[in-house]
Amino acid sequence: MLNAVGQAQNILLLGGTSEIGLAIVEEFLRRGPARVLLAARENSPRLAGAVEQLTKAGASSVEVIDFDATDMESHPQVIDQAWEHGDVDIAIVAFGSLGDQEELWQDQEKAVASAQLNYTGPLSVGVLLGQKFRAQGHGTIVAMSSVAGMKVRRSNFVYGASKAGLDGFYTQLGEALRGSGANVLVVRPGQVRTKMTEGLAEAPLTVDPERVAKDTVKAVLDGKEEIFVHPLFKWVTTAFQFIPKPIFRRLPF
Repeated sequence: MLNAVGQAQNILLLGGTSEIGLAIVEEFLRRGPARVLLAARENSPRLAGAVEQLTKAGASSVEVIDFDATDMESHPQVIDQAWEHGDVDIAIVAFGSLGDQEELWQDQEKAVASAQLNYTGPLSVGVLLGQKFRAQGHGTIVAMSSVAGMKVRRSNFVYGASKAGLDGFYTQLGEALRGSGANVLVVRPGQVRTKMTEGLAEAPLTVDPERVAKDTVKAVLDGKEEIFVHPLFKWVTTAFQFIPKPIFRRLPF
């Protein structure tokens, strides 16, 4: 359970090499040491660096749980393992991929794989997390959504459709857990400067992972249920809902 200054005792990061996820964990560690569980593929070339990063950031311990986001049958064991040493205060769902959007909508196998990673996997662990958090009666599930899911656009509609599904699921998971003592926070950044977006033209309102982390931790401490990392996106996405399709398809994005 978070203490008076927002310090967590146990943090679970599903997507243990995610740059955004690691930045959020680091931001929590600024408030005091915590035990961190990194759920990631054990053969990930970036995993050792993630462990070192959080150890230097002040984690009291960093443990690795072997986790394949698209192996749904293994997810119950992964979540049970995360709770072996007690309650989890913060669980961050931060895995996914962008991919080549023009390739995805024209390749059935790759499109399905993208949807499993970006939507079905998060739903799978979300159902399991929901049961654990309801039983313990406290804590926050942080789900990394995207502005792309607010109005699915032609330029990235395979990715955007998956994020729309993720956003809807976790928003309503929060409603299902209402009154249990547990909370769900849905985080909607726009483009973030990470390895996933390297090589892409920088979109307006692009932010760094550290900005996402600061806003996310503040939102957890404030008990919020959803945030746009850049507040202007709230109004931009609202406006998008009212733009007629013939005009919307002409917009340069």
